[in-house]
Amino acid sequence: MDKEADIHRLGFLVTDGARLLRAAFERRIADAGLGITPAEARTLLNIHALKDCRQLDIAARMGIEPMTVCAFLDKLQALGLIERQPDPADRRAKRVTLTPSCAPLILAIRKELDSVILKATTGMGSDEALLLCRLLERMNASFQGETAPLPETPECP
Repeated sequence: MDKEADIHRLGFLVTDGARLLRAAFERRIADAGLGITPAEARTLLNIHALKDCRQLDIAARMGIEPMTVCAFLDKLQALGLIERQPDPADRRAKRVTLTPSCAPLILAIRKELDSVILKATTGMGSDEALLLCRLLERMNASFQGETAPLPETPECP
């Protein structure tokens, strides 16, 4: 195989892997009977990761339009899973936090995600899975213009 084809292969592997991972997660969430959609589950996981955050931060992290996130947040708020408060630094913005009643649902979503990750890393040793995680973190940081060394993240994968 020529060198140019090898370089393009990485892009296909990353893209296909992300697509397959997302599809597996969506199937697990849809089949788990959690009372939320896979997109709402991803929204909750992103809020959990970001902690007290703005709606725009959630949209940016998820790579979707703010209005789409707003629709997810409307449903999650109606279910009592999140709260939205005015942002003291920007009166046009809203800050989003999880409610305490969301904790069991986050655990259930993470259980489903853990199953998907376990499937995705089948055949890898823990060192290989950690290396894959670190390399993907480095790739993402490169795209985001970060050049500092990555912090140790023992919780990967």
